[in-house]
Amino acid sequence: MSVQEYFSLVFTDYTLRTITLGTAILGIVCGMLGSFAVLRKQSLLGDAISHAALPGIVIAFLITGAKNSNTLLVGALISGLIGTFWIKGIITKTHLKSDTALGLILSLFFGFGMLLLTFVQKMPNAQQAGLDKYLFGQAATLVESDVWLMGGVMLIALVVLVVFWKEFKLQHFDADYTKSLGFNTRFLDVVMTALIVLSIVIGLQTVGVVLMSAMLLAPAAAARQWTNNLAVMIFLAAVFGAFSGIFGTAISATSNNLSTGPVIVLIAAFFVVISFIFSPGRGLLFKQIRHWKNRNDLQLHKTLYFMYEIAKTHQDISHPHAVKILNNFQGYTKNSLKSLADREYITVDGAMWSLTPKGYEKAINLYNQQDNLND
Repeated sequence: MSVQEYFSLVFTDYTLRTITLGTAILGIVCGMLGSFAVLRKQSLLGDAISHAALPGIVIAFLITGAKNSNTLLVGALISGLIGTFWIKGIITKTHLKSDTALGLILSLFFGFGMLLLTFVQKMPNAQQAGLDKYLFGQAATLVESDVWLMGGVMLIALVVLVVFWKEFKLQHFDADYTKSLGFNTRFLDVVMTALIVLSIVIGLQTVGVVLMSAMLLAPAAAARQWTNNLAVMIFLAAVFGAFSGIFGTAISATSNNLSTGPVIVLIAAFFVVISFIFSPGRGLLFKQIRHWKNRNDLQLHKTLYFMYEIAKTHQDISHPHAVKILNNFQGYTKNSLKSLADREYITVDGAMWSLTPKGYEKAINLYNQQDNLND
């Protein structure tokens, strides 16, 4: 099946429609909430929470014996919240920094989860439990109820963001100022953290414990390169997340032996790479172009400044001078001479050059700037 055939079947085939819609909604939710995690410089939080959810999944299965995904996700939610509050407690109650606390909880919970998973795999009904799909994800297991759950989480996230938009915006850019205005910053922090945990939990079945943090952070990291506006960043992150889910699912469905979760993450990483290179404000390509332009402008200004030093010895600024006078000046090149002429700073007649009024005015400004720097 080709990609074109896939998109033609999305609206008629139940399985394809369910998986595509589910991964798109997951991308939107992760993009929106991941933007706040990126801005709060808590990129490792998603990784820690996703790994902390694993023991909750296994314990929920051990207690209930249920194979229902909703029951297992409730266990993941509880475990993820416990891990999150432990991280907060370690940071506030000890002298350890956030990265240390995140690393400790991640390792502790994931190790405990793997230990429980090894124990469960030896049980008679372990093969039918499907717990292994939560490690790397298995989007093919999504059903309509899972999509409705993801849609509900997306709706809750949208409502909370709209209601507390001003507070979240203030807190993420100036927490102390937000506190001085009388807002309950601890409550806001708990609400946002709970939403992030919820978004991670609903994505475990699709992307898995190991890769879920990339799904949370990659769309937001890509969107951050394109704008300084929070609302625009959230919108772009949601778009990048949705397209990652849609195209990742399409590529996985039209290829043999390609897991959907890893492909979705790779598509999200593709958006990150493109943004890092081609975004106008922060992209590496445009940074290099600006560097080349600034270096060229500096060379032109050095050459024009030297020309002014020569021309100011004459009353007539348009007095012609031989080009060979510039040969001893290190900043001079033939390209510089042509660029200055193209900008109408000088005129060139054969082997003679002279300043124009526009060039003289520009040179005066450069001369005054140099004097101010020397002072």
